[in-house]
This record gives sequence, C-alpha cells and structure tokens, in this order.
Amino acid sequence: NKFNAITLHMGNGSSLCAIRNGKCIDTSMGMTPLEGLIMGTRCGSIDPAIIPYMERAAGYGAQEMDSILNKKSGLFGICGQSDLRKIFAAMEEGDQKAKLAFDMLIYSTVKFIGSYYAILGRIDAIIFTGGIGENAPHFREEVCKGLAHFGIFIDKEKNVQTEKSIREITADNATIRSLVVPTNEELAIAELTAEVLKEKNLI
Repeated sequence: NKFNAITLHMGNGSSLCAIRNGKCIDTSMGMTPLEGLIMGTRCGSIDPAIIPYMERAAGYGAQEMDSILNKKSGLFGICGQSDLRKIFAAMEEGDQKAKLAFDMLIYSTVKFIGSYYAILGRIDAIIFTGGIGENAPHFREEVCKGLAHFGIFIDKEKNVQTEKSIREITADNATIRSLVVPTNEELAIAELTAEVLKEKNLI
C-alpha cells in the first residue's frame, strides 16, 4: 500500500497522525492525550519548565497542575469556551479572545501538518475526522488556506455539504486530495478487541 496521508482527528480532544504506506508512523499525542495540538481544555505541547514555574510562582501542587493543564487550558484557557461552535458564535460578535483561540488552533494544526509532511516527504491526502473535523467547514477552510503552498485547496461548495458519508472536498486545482471521513471509534475498538480475543483463542 503506497498511500501516504495525514489524518486530523479533531474534537474536544484532538490528534494528528502521519501515515506512510498505509501505516501510522507518528501521532501527536504522547504517553497521555495532553501532548500535541492545543485542544478544547488541554494545553497541548508546552515548555516543560512551565510546570516547575507554576509550582514556584503560584504554589500549585501536582494534582492542581494536572487539572489546570487537562481541564482549564487550551481554547477554554484562552477565551473561556471549549466548544468550537460557541467560539464561532463569539467571534461573529467580535470577541477578540475567541478569535485568538481559533487562530491559535489553526496555527497549531497547520504547524503539525507541516512537520508531518516533512517526515513523510509526500502525501496523497489530508483527512478530516472527529466532531470538529467532520462538522466545522470554517475550520477545514482555514486549515487548508494555511496549506495552500503545499497544493492543498478545497472546493467551497463541497466543503459546506453535511452528509454523513466519506466525501472528497478537493478543489480542481489541488495537487493533494482533501477528504472528510466520519469516525467510528466504537467499531474500531470492537474489531481490535475481537482480534485479540481470537489470538488468545477466547472466541
């Protein structure tokens, strides 16, 4: 399988995946979901020295810092909202903190895509999935604007369609395809569980 792609699984928790020859070779999350992109309430990748600084400057303990980094940071920490729909609504009303949060999400996403493009060398497609990836055309449009120099362009009419099926939103002048693929995490978990049970002769 010669398929190279970058998947964007975007929701309240978000991760990118670099796929080479049909297999994942890197993902933006680390030992925990905290690493990687800025998310709804998670900070994403930060300077590790921030943690001892928080302890010295504010007297936070380990559990407090864990709670702040996982539940009170990210988009929520910037603008007080973690739901992108509410952030869009606030942006339309001129809320500058909401716009800052959205712009930082786009920047973080484009930066990770660029790093994965560098290690893959060639990509056939970028794939949007998850709650935001599937249902936020403005997010997809802004991400692809930041990737225009890679030859990634999307068709505006196709981008705003809402059917719940695998669909291509690539513009005619694009050299890399853009797809929206509905996620089905429950099915994937069930299939992998069944494989493990078969290997152990339990089913």
